[in-house]
Amino acid sequence: MPHVRAHTLDGTRGELAVREWPHPAPRFLALLAHGYGEHAGRYDALAAVLTGHGGAVYAPDHMGHGRSAGERVLIEDFEDVVTDLHAVAELAGAARPGLPLVLVGHSMGGLIAARYAQRYGARLRALILSGPVIGAWELPGRLLALPRIPDTPVSPSALSRDPEVGAAYAADPLVWHGPMKRPTLQAFVRALDAVAEGGAVPGLPLLWLHGDDDRLVPLPGSRIGVERLSGGDLTERIFHGARHEVFHETVKDEAFAETVRFLDRVLPR
Repeated sequence: MPHVRAHTLDGTRGELAVREWPHPAPRFLALLAHGYGEHAGRYDALAAVLTGHGGAVYAPDHMGHGRSAGERVLIEDFEDVVTDLHAVAELAGAARPGLPLVLVGHSMGGLIAARYAQRYGARLRALILSGPVIGAWELPGRLLALPRIPDTPVSPSALSRDPEVGAAYAADPLVWHGPMKRPTLQAFVRALDAVAEGGAVPGLPLLWLHGDDDRLVPLPGSRIGVERLSGGDLTERIFHGARHEVFHETVKDEAFAETVRFLDRVLPR
């Protein structure tokens, strides 16, 4: 497991906990945006791959998640989360000025990363989306139509075919195991619309990774958003039988290898 440093930033809605997986002489910087209800600490394995390939890696716990401040899983405006992520990018850039920046977003983090690319794309060298919540995602609308949000947490078995992943997720005290909250669902709807209206990000290489058995964020809906966001340089890899978290799946080594190949193509030597 790579060494980790902890930082605390002033976020838009309170203190923001940030993890750094350092590299003594990095050739690029990587930002990681985690998914709904989880936290950056679940990405040690991906960070190890990125640091092993020359990256210095930074990842916040989004507001209301992990060790960051705020009511649990409450996000009222995803624009604030994007602003927080940019503060982390500035932290990384101040420590290592001039290095190319790569952004990796998973699930809800894919939504945040897509909007980040639309707002700050000139700063990015590459974008990697894993099971991203963009395009046509029906869950928020279905839940908002109900008079009461059901107390149905994310099923650990929906994440990966590896039972150890589900067991670790279920036992993790920093993971939210309760229901979704109405203001967060409303914010999802607005953010999905914002990304759709924001259009493509020309000139930004995009890698899209997705499992074709993803029942949390179904592949066809994400494809609509990915193709709308792509400025023409799109690489996709769909993993047969994989569920929502390809970086924690039984095919994780293939997902890591695809990520490294993509970085080798788009980053300067």
